[in-house]
Amino acid sequence: MKITHVSTTLVALPHDEPLADGPTTPGSKNFVALKLGTDQGIEGLGFTFFGGSLDQALLTAVQALAELTIGENPHHIEAIVDKLRKSSPAGPGGIFTLALSAIDIALWDIKGKLFNLPVAALLGGHRKTIDTYASGALMRHFSLSQVEKAAALLKERGFRQMKTQLALVGDTNPVKEIERIRVVRDAVGYEIDLMCDINQRWDVRQAISIGAQVDPYQLFWLEDVTTPDDYDGLARVANALATPIAGGEYLYGIAPFRQMLEHRSVDIVMIDILRAGGVTQWMKIAGMAEAFNIPVVSHLAPEIQVHLVSAIPNGLTVEYMPWSSRLFREVPQPKDGKLTVPQTPGFGLEFNPKMVKFK
Repeated sequence: MKITHVSTTLVALPHDEPLADGPTTPGSKNFVALKLGTDQGIEGLGFTFFGGSLDQALLTAVQALAELTIGENPHHIEAIVDKLRKSSPAGPGGIFTLALSAIDIALWDIKGKLFNLPVAALLGGHRKTIDTYASGALMRHFSLSQVEKAAALLKERGFRQMKTQLALVGDTNPVKEIERIRVVRDAVGYEIDLMCDINQRWDVRQAISIGAQVDPYQLFWLEDVTTPDDYDGLARVANALATPIAGGEYLYGIAPFRQMLEHRSVDIVMIDILRAGGVTQWMKIAGMAEAFNIPVVSHLAPEIQVHLVSAIPNGLTVEYMPWSSRLFREVPQPKDGKLTVPQTPGFGLEFNPKMVKFK
């Protein structure tokens, strides 16, 4: 079996908020979609996302790296990944890793289709359903009244877990920060798992000071409270607070996770499959976390990550932020706060031809 052809395209998707009927943000989310074709007629689907002004550069990178796989046996994923790494002497971070991830995802899709198994089964098949949390409906730039209404609506729609944000935009202070958490918690009650993302906007002192005032609201976690590679600073925050600290979505490749785990910087490891380097590297990070007795959660791409988080014993929950869902005809849908793992071969996905148009 050999890879014989590749196709890539840039796809602009609406920047809306469908989970709780939230406001639409100007602009679009731009994804690079990929198809890897083989001489046996099996195609693997992959995608990646930058979220900035370098989308065309990412498209070029995916196309160039994907062309290097032509003639390779898609079974030999580690060999292909190693070949692609050696083609980039500048190092593993940034756009290279984002592009590599699309290719790695497509290779695992081919493997699942070849063996007529879902990727979740190939990776371990630990469970058939997995918890999921609503993300993107309680953003910091939404008004407090909108967030309060949306939180109650998410609960009404069956979510048992949801994530909000602090480190508010504009004129803010600790009193306003704590008030926002109080309002959201009051809207959903304490039977709901409530997470909170800081997106690196606090320093260590703020994280400890404001975090201590947040502790009574029993958050499921505080996420990315400060700079992601300040491993000592994160460890200080984790040691100071009762609230669990989550982090990892901003790390590229597997090596930084070793540093994070050795420093005991977080209580929960969050993996972004696109920044990690795809399925292959994601599983290595999850294995490291298991060795430290730490659970793993996902960032973005729920239609892919449902396979990964469900496959491992330390998988905790899947972020349901459906930014990429319109790329596909059908994706797993949350029901009663859970996602059911698809049982169709590969990732069980087909690109939506109305949105994804290859030349």
